[in-house]
Amino acid sequence: MKLKLSNKDIFTIGLMLFALFLGAGNMIFPPALGHSAGENVWTATAGFLITGVGLPLLGVTAIGLTGGSLRDIASKVHPLFGLIFTAVLYLAIGPFFGIPRTGTVAFEIGIVPFLNESTNVNGLPLFLYTLIFFGLTFWLSLNPTRLVDRVGKILTPLLILVLGSLIIGAFINPPGPLSTPSPNYESGVFFKGFIEGYLTMDAIAALVFGIVVIQAVNAKGISDRKTVSIAVLKAGILAAIGLTAIYLSLAYIGATSTSLVGSANNGGEILSSIASYLFGTFGTLLLGAAITFACLTTSVGLVTACGEYFSKTYSKLSYKTVILIVTLFSTLVANLGLTQLITFTLPVLIAIYPIAIVLIFLTFINNVLPLHHYVYRGAIILTIFISVPNALEGAGIVLPGMGMMASLPLYSEGVGWIIPALVGAGIGLLLSKTGSRKS
Repeated sequence: MKLKLSNKDIFTIGLMLFALFLGAGNMIFPPALGHSAGENVWTATAGFLITGVGLPLLGVTAIGLTGGSLRDIASKVHPLFGLIFTAVLYLAIGPFFGIPRTGTVAFEIGIVPFLNESTNVNGLPLFLYTLIFFGLTFWLSLNPTRLVDRVGKILTPLLILVLGSLIIGAFINPPGPLSTPSPNYESGVFFKGFIEGYLTMDAIAALVFGIVVIQAVNAKGISDRKTVSIAVLKAGILAAIGLTAIYLSLAYIGATSTSLVGSANNGGEILSSIASYLFGTFGTLLLGAAITFACLTTSVGLVTACGEYFSKTYSKLSYKTVILIVTLFSTLVANLGLTQLITFTLPVLIAIYPIAIVLIFLTFINNVLPLHHYVYRGAIILTIFISVPNALEGAGIVLPGMGMMASLPLYSEGVGWIIPALVGAGIGLLLSKTGSRKS
């Protein structure tokens, strides 16, 4: 049995984790953020990095510290909550949002630049493309080992090479100056970037990918809990460094792209325009191919994760049946189109992201100072009490009494759940001191 991993092993696992995170949203949201923020790009990106990089790192580390799973962590609130919330997160990063987005991003960047408006008007190209894309995803998910094994050796370096060329080219020959911020990014810029980071879905994906990293470490002959957690942390830091560099660069590209792309609907349009501006048709083709492979890898990883979880949780469903249902449903959702899909995603993430964040922080505290389940329940209940109405409001649904929440600190910035979560944890701590049961 090995006592520790070599630096080469750590680097390989870190590159694998980087590849898992570097999917559809990671490449389209930073340039869109920069495009909207303009001269305020660095403040907005600082907020984005907290939820888009910092929280995923904490999520992976939390799983590494516990050696458990997302359901184990969520079950500290209540076993039923653990079952429901875990299913909700798998559905969110799976067939409802995460998986369909891989297909639409690959189409937007790899195919749309080569279509004329008359060809793309009826949605048939998107339907045919997603049918092929998710058919291939299903086939690869039946035996994903070979694809995942090649991610760190071929696909990820290829993607880094393409993105690196795009980034260096944009810095040497920027398409324009930093643009004027859009009206939405004239104030409260940091927290707008913070909320935009939700769209990557990486903090909740980290609670799933953490298990993948642990398994990768175990496969190297490491089983000691402390050694595994340290290895997971190091791999997470490497992935975080890579993501930070990519996000900062893509956000800058977006902030200088306004004079070139005008009013873009999404980040996919911005990247395609920049690739064409810098390298012509060849650049557009190369970018499309690299991102298609990256999206396909992420799609297979997410379909596999959903297949394994739901087939184990519901024994009557076979793995093959689950991934067939997931890929078919993802095909249907993907045909809403990228812009529509992003619009539907944000309210759901506003509801569930705060819950995931609170669970991650409680896991860290529990690792140092064991917490009673009352603390978990108090914090989560009050978080839900704020995040769900906030999400409904974002979707244009206003319920009676919701106006009172506007007086909460930071509510207008979209993070009004922070103080209630702390209050709920405090109430839970007091109840645990007076109650007869202990953790």
